[in-house]
Amino acid sequence: MSEAKQGCCAPQRSAGAAAPVIDLRSAEGAAKLGSTQGMVRVQGGQFKIGYEGPGAWVADGEGPVRTITLDTYWLDQTAVTNAQFAEFVAATGYVTESEKFGWAYVFIGQLSNSKQRKLRETKTVQGLQWWYAIDGAYWRKPEGPGSNIKKRMDHPVVSVSWNDALAYAHWAGKRLPSEAEWEVAARGPDNVQTMYPWGSELEPGGKHRCNVWQGDFPHVNSEADGYAWTAPVTAYRKYESGFYNLLGNVWEWCADWFHPSWHAKESEATRINPTGPSSGESRVMKGGSFLCHESYCNRYRLGARTANTPDSATTNLGFRCARDA
Repeated sequence: MSEAKQGCCAPQRSAGAAAPVIDLRSAEGAAKLGSTQGMVRVQGGQFKIGYEGPGAWVADGEGPVRTITLDTYWLDQTAVTNAQFAEFVAATGYVTESEKFGWAYVFIGQLSNSKQRKLRETKTVQGLQWWYAIDGAYWRKPEGPGSNIKKRMDHPVVSVSWNDALAYAHWAGKRLPSEAEWEVAARGPDNVQTMYPWGSELEPGGKHRCNVWQGDFPHVNSEADGYAWTAPVTAYRKYESGFYNLLGNVWEWCADWFHPSWHAKESEATRINPTGPSSGESRVMKGGSFLCHESYCNRYRLGARTANTPDSATTNLGFRCARDA
């Protein structure tokens, strides 16, 4: 079992792990034509993105707040579901990276007490002891052998790597969104400069608007928002922009390579349809997940960001797709 690096809310496979070969041609063999059904059209223009206020993770490069220009594009209304990913696998025979590696990361609370006792200490992640590397865990059995998704077909697919998400997007006739496209969509047509798409309060009027950790992380999950782990992709109130759950539920892969300061420099590349640096080690993730909590990781904010290696897969990491207009 390869030792993992520490990451925010989602552990990383180590650089020494032998990465499986991903053949995009297998995903393109039965490719769709790229329908915009189930997508929201985002009108292009000038927008402000980034965050520099209280609670910002400076090391993540959340700032500076900057004005960018984007062309019009489409973005999936929801994260890709287990049902949609199952259709892709059935059409193409695609095998995910977790299946090739033979394991994926599972949050401790999602495992039975007996399962936890049987696990070896070497399978935990140093600094993030609430994650276990579980043999046989992959998207169809996200918590490992004995688990299934039969009652979660409308939940976001998880335990998929960035490479897996890219393969699905190719098949669907789409692509992964840039970080800028993701954030602009989440801020809505009014380009709100608040913490969340709905305002500055996490729970306005005492109403839960997203799926994040409720209780004492990582030991006590009160499930006050209605869900212990993932929620259906259309759970909670739809944003005025037409999207669901861009914040909370699962982290979402973006197309960009991650860098903490690349975007700080004023240039055409960083301000007009920015797509991130040309190379890197990790890919951007946005939105936070059901494991985010103010006491540990408050990255369920519009301007927050983090990253993970393209071959990493966890039970709180999914994606949605974009398409040019």
